Amino acid sequence: MYINITRLIFRVLPISVLLLAACSGGGTSTPATTTAVTYSVGGTLTGLTAGNSITLTNNGSDNLTLSASGVSQTFTFATQLANSATYNLTLAATTPVAQPCTSTYGAGTINAANVTSLNVFCGLIGGVSTFTATGSMLTVRYGHAATLLPNGKVLVSGGYNTVNGYLTSAELYDPVAGTWIEPGSMVTGREYHTATLLPNGKVLVSGGELSSGDSPTAELFDPSAGTWSPTGSLTSARSHHTATLLPNGKVLVCGGYNTTTRYLVSAELYDPSTGIWTSTNPLATARGYHTATLLANGKVLVSGGYNLTTGNLASAELYDPTSETWTPTSSLATARQLHTATLLPNGKVLISGGENSTILTSTELYDPVAATWSSPGPLAAARDGHTATLLPNGKVLVSGGFNLTTGYLVSDELYDPSTGAWGSAGSLATARSGHTATLLPNGKVLVSGGENATSYLVSAELFY
Repeated sequence: MYINITRLIFRVLPISVLLLAACSGGGTSTPATTTAVTYSVGGTLTGLTAGNSITLTNNGSDNLTLSASGVSQTFTFATQLANSATYNLTLAATTPVAQPCTSTYGAGTINAANVTSLNVFCGLIGGVSTFTATGSMLTVRYGHAATLLPNGKVLVSGGYNTVNGYLTSAELYDPVAGTWIEPGSMVTGREYHTATLLPNGKVLVSGGELSSGDSPTAELFDPSAGTWSPTGSLTSARSHHTATLLPNGKVLVCGGYNTTTRYLVSAELYDPSTGIWTSTNPLATARGYHTATLLANGKVLVSGGYNLTTGNLASAELYDPTSETWTPTSSLATARQLHTATLLPNGKVLISGGENSTILTSTELYDPVAATWSSPGPLAAARDGHTATLLPNGKVLVSGGFNLTTGYLVSDELYDPSTGAWGSAGSLATARSGHTATLLPNGKVLVSGGENATSYLVSAELFY
C-alpha cells in the first residue's frame, strides 16, 4: 500500500484597478474613460523568529521589510505591475540574528491576476538536524493526508488501519503543545485521497479508496468551525490521483485509478466559489502513482506514474490553466512511479526515487526554462513510499520509505541544490513508509504515521 500526497499551499485571486479620467472642453464635456489595469505581488511569510526582521525585494528595487508577527503573515509589495510584466523575489539576511530562510514561486510573469503565491519560510536558528519524538497521534493510520493550516496546526485526515478499516477520523497537531486533538470526523472514511488547502482557508478532501471501491465524493474541513461538510462530487471516482491548487484558485485533479476504468486519463477542476467539479481536457497518457507540481510560471508538471498498457511511465506533460490544455514535455531518463517531486527555490523540480522493475536510487532535475531533465546524482539508498520536504535553508529532506534489500527505512538524506550533492540527515526514530512529512512554521518537519514491518504506526516525530 502506498501514499501519494500532494501539498501545495498557495493563494492567487484576480483584481483590477480602474482609473477614471474626465476630459472637458468648449461648451460641452464628454467623459472619457481610461482603464489601467495593474496587479499586486505578494505572498506569505512563515517561521520568522520573534524579534527578527527580513527585507524582501522585488525586481531589485521594491524593498519591503517585515518583522516577526505571529505564526505567519501575508505581505504585498507597494509597486503594482502590468500584465505580462515579470517579478523576481530576493531575500536579505535576517536581523538581528541570522536565520535560514528560503522561498518558492518567487519568480514569474503576471498573468492577469494578483500574485499572492510567493512563499517565504524561515527555519530554526542553529537547527541540529536530528529527529526527536513528539506526541503520538490518536489513531494508527496509513495512506492518510496531512495539510498545514493557516493557524500553524496540521490537519491529518483519513487513512487505514487493520482495526478500524478505512478511517473517517481526523486529527489536529498543535506544534506549540506537541499534542493531537480530534476536530470531528469526515463524512466518508477513505485512504489514498488528496487534501488541498483552499484560498478561503478550508481544506478540500477529494476521492480516495473505500471498502466498496474508489470514491467520487469530496468534502470540506472548516478550521474556524472544526467541522466537515460534503461538497460537489468528482465527475469520476478516483484514488492515487493528484490535486494541485492553481493560480486562479481552482483545484486541478488528474489521473489516478478506479476499479471500473482502471488507470485514468481524465482531469477535472474544482471551483471553490460554486463547489462544483467540471471536466477539463484529459491527460495525453492515463496514469496513477504520478506526481504533479505547480511551476513558477503557473503551469503544472505531471511526471511518471503507471498504467496497465505501458507499465511504468517516463513521460511527462504540462497543463496550462489559461488554455486548459496539456502539452508533452521531455521525458524522464528513467520510468518511475511512487517517486517524489519537490519544487526548488530556483524553480527547478527535483524527482527522487520511486520504482520501476526495481526500487530506485536515481534522481532527476526538471528545468522548466529549457524543458529538459538532468541527473544531480543518486540517493544513497533506493527508496519508494518516502517523503521529500523543502527546508527553509533550501535543502530537501528525503525521509524513510522502503526497499527490497533493507526493508522499511530509518535513513534520511539531504539534497543541497547549491552543490547538487546528497548527504546524510541522520535517522528516524522509527522506520516507516507511507507516512506524511509537513514543514511547520517553526522550521521543524512533522513526520507522522505510516507502516513498517511490524505494524501500522501511531507515532510521530520532528526533524530540526
